[in-house]
Amino acid sequence: MIFQSIKMAGNSIASNKMCSFLTMLGIIIGVASLIVLVSIADGAIRK
Repeated sequence: MIFQSIKMAGNSIASNKMCSFLTMLGIIIGVASLIVLVSIADGAIRK
C-alpha cells in the first residue's frame, strides 16, 4: 500500500513537472527569505 502511494506520487510529479518545479521553487524561496529575516533580526539585536 505504501509502495503504491509512492509510485502514484512519483507519477504525479513526473506528469506535472512545471507545477512541481514552481512549487519547489516557492518553498525554497520562502525558506531562504525566512532565514535571511531571522539573521537580520539577530544581527540587529546583537549590535
